[in-house]
Amino acid sequence: MQGSSPRQYPPVDHDAALPDFHEADFAPNEPDPGSNEPDPGPNEPNPELDDIKVEYHPHSQISSTVHHFSEFTRSRMTEHTVPRNNTPWEPFRTRLDFEIAEIALEAAMTKDQTNRLLDLVHRSASGNDKFTLQNHDEVRSLWDLASQRYTRFQNDTVSVPFDSEVHEFEMHYRPLWDWGLDLLRDKYLAPHFRFVRFIDEPWTADAFWNAQSQLPSDAKPLAYILYADKSKLSSFGTQKGYPIIARIANLPVHIRNNNTALGGGRVVGWLPIIVENQEHAKKKNYVDFKNAVWHTSFYQLLASVAQHSNTGYWFECGDGIKRRLWPVILILSADYEEQCIMALIRGLKGKFPCPVCLVPQDEQSVLATHEFRTRHQSEDVLRTARLKPSEKEKEAHLKAFSLRNVENVFSRVRHVDVHRALSFDRLHTNEEGLWGDHLWKEVKFWISDLGRDAAVKLDKNFDGLPRWPDLTHFSSVIAVDFTDGTVLGDLSKMIVFAAQDIFTSSRCKLGHLLLRCIRHYIEFDIYASLEVHTEHTIAAGRLAVQKFSEIMAEYIAQSQPETLKNWNFPKKHLVSHIFDDIISKGATRNYSTKPNEKMHGSLRKIYLQRTNFKNVASQILHYDEWLLTSTSMRTELDELDEYYKRNTCDPETHEALDLDDTGEPESTTIHAHLGSRQGNHSFSDIMLSHGTDRAFTNFRMKLNGFLNGFLPQHNIPLPDGKCIHLRAEDMITVFHFLRVNYESIVDWRLHRDLLRCNPKFYGLPRYDCVIVKTADKPFFARLVYMFSCLIGNTDFPLALIHPYDVGIASSRRRRDNDMGLWRVRAKPRISSEIISVQSIIRGAALANDPETDGDYFVIHTVDTDMFLRVKALQDQPST
Repeated sequence: MQGSSPRQYPPVDHDAALPDFHEADFAPNEPDPGSNEPDPGPNEPNPELDDIKVEYHPHSQISSTVHHFSEFTRSRMTEHTVPRNNTPWEPFRTRLDFEIAEIALEAAMTKDQTNRLLDLVHRSASGNDKFTLQNHDEVRSLWDLASQRYTRFQNDTVSVPFDSEVHEFEMHYRPLWDWGLDLLRDKYLAPHFRFVRFIDEPWTADAFWNAQSQLPSDAKPLAYILYADKSKLSSFGTQKGYPIIARIANLPVHIRNNNTALGGGRVVGWLPIIVENQEHAKKKNYVDFKNAVWHTSFYQLLASVAQHSNTGYWFECGDGIKRRLWPVILILSADYEEQCIMALIRGLKGKFPCPVCLVPQDEQSVLATHEFRTRHQSEDVLRTARLKPSEKEKEAHLKAFSLRNVENVFSRVRHVDVHRALSFDRLHTNEEGLWGDHLWKEVKFWISDLGRDAAVKLDKNFDGLPRWPDLTHFSSVIAVDFTDGTVLGDLSKMIVFAAQDIFTSSRCKLGHLLLRCIRHYIEFDIYASLEVHTEHTIAAGRLAVQKFSEIMAEYIAQSQPETLKNWNFPKKHLVSHIFDDIISKGATRNYSTKPNEKMHGSLRKIYLQRTNFKNVASQILHYDEWLLTSTSMRTELDELDEYYKRNTCDPETHEALDLDDTGEPESTTIHAHLGSRQGNHSFSDIMLSHGTDRAFTNFRMKLNGFLNGFLPQHNIPLPDGKCIHLRAEDMITVFHFLRVNYESIVDWRLHRDLLRCNPKFYGLPRYDCVIVKTADKPFFARLVYMFSCLIGNTDFPLALIHPYDVGIASSRRRRDNDMGLWRVRAKPRISSEIISVQSIIRGAALANDPETDGDYFVIHTVDTDMFLRVKALQDQPST
């Protein structure tokens, strides 16, 4: 430090008693205490004006110092110029390592994203790839340039009059026809388009057939699925977004309902949101004005489609074939509130609140057939109303049909009937609506009526249900407010198993009746969710709706004096249209709002991370254009990599192929495969660790007997032609995991179950159940032990199981069928058996019956395949 050194003062005597600051403490011969400065030492300069004295706490044992003001200022500025650490990036090996890891941390990159970033850095460092990007502006300009390959967003101003003024709004959109052609010219998607009956995809159903019948014989329908809904862009602000999402019905569902791959859902429009004017709020004219803004804006999106709906359009598709394409709005996917806007009806309080039919407002709780609305009827009503001489007469005529005085945008597209295009929505009508808002609340009402013990028991029963992949496990339900539709759907699938011993007919008659209603609700909901339909499943689904409505009518009549519940609401009525829609437009997943609702999450993410929170629509849509471009380029890159990999490397060893002999290996599918190897164990060790479990009684003898019967039955020779006699010191290999591939009886595709037989899976024992195939009929069992046994040169994958195949009395079956339950009963544990894992059909989930030890209910609601398998068992005649 430059300048004079600070002067030192004697240290404080810390052993001396501290003075009383309120009294004088100076001896007669001491200097006058009026001076705060001590006498300078003999070699120290006298203090100067503006000098700064630094005093330290006595406990620090550091002497006081005095600094000239100028030196003190300079010393403070330069005090920390010496680095604290010459390698602050440690334990990272280099500074570059740290800085790249820092970017990954700040961007909250996932494991996969971080690995991709590191791989790119290594590729660049190795010199194999050249990296040329310089800055953010260059990246933006290149994304904008690349985005030219697809139809970009446009921004138009729409004008709508209200209250003697013309109001203007911005509408962002991609011309819908041009967006559809983008997909048609793509060579990757070309083989997947269908223009040409099992009822599953839209092109196998009536509406597609009827649409094609209305067109010229050489025309091919290009069918659109459109969705719109308003939602908040953040949980803490007021900003909202109003996206329109489009899909092409000609593409198969695994492409169409994918939100990330090319050919999946894409934002094609962003509707204006009208700020509520409290002066006019809820007035009829203002509501009509808001609907008019919606339909006027939506036309900007549909204009190109409306034009070509009159003549068609010849186009060379990605497969090189020229087709005369004809646009059709086949499906409108939306919740009830949005459907009311699309159909321009008056909603909940209207005389006829259904957008599909003319059911009276006070008859919605009753299952009955009503006259369907049609496009031509609605147009005629509007035309007639506008010819009335007075506003009162005009309003009366429109009100008689619950319609609004607004022209419907979909009437401007030929061959489109908005009332036929509107489709049943399981998410909002069933899972969040009829179940979540109504039936589940009725369950809680009767649980509350029974008291705290019933609530505790219901939570305990839910927690005791087995875990199953892709199914929410509930540890408690009564005190939790569920808002997610998927979680509510899982709750409905399990409620009968958890509540059947609480809502008994003797303890809670109305609760028991409600549970019977819920049983039929679950049945028709699962039928509605089937991926593929036949005439049989549609008939069974209609019957389930009818039974639900009949028992609900009984429940409503008996419970209303206590619950005061009004069951006249649209979601109670809309279930009557489910199977009409399935026949018309295919499986409900074709028009489910779930894939579209999920896209709101990515839009919120863009809003929070990629905008400045002002004029957000253009920023969000600009970034969405980049994402579409990135997805397309990534698909093409993956195809390129796969092409070179396939032609130069062995797919398993990744070693170079002999290009003179590139015959592809035969592809095989293994039905059942053991995993999570636990090592080799001798029979003596196994009996030592499992000897107290009666399932292992005579384990080695059972295995000998099984092998000596199994091998000859399957034409496998016994070693040396002699019976197998395994010894106590012989070894088997133990496994804790089983993967079973099975053919679903719903869609005949391969599905997979991941099963556990593990004494400590995430800290708890997990022994899954299975369906076992026999020559007679299948039975249910629980996995006890999984292993492979080497006989000769062949490893046989086997399992020790506890069979649940004791016969159930017919009287018990009839009582269980009242709740739609299928009961199984365990044999004594000593009756365990050994099977080949190849005889396992698929996994199963069993719920314990709390009232009867050893009895279980098959949870047939885990998926649609299990539902149909159990229904087949229930339909068999009792023995």
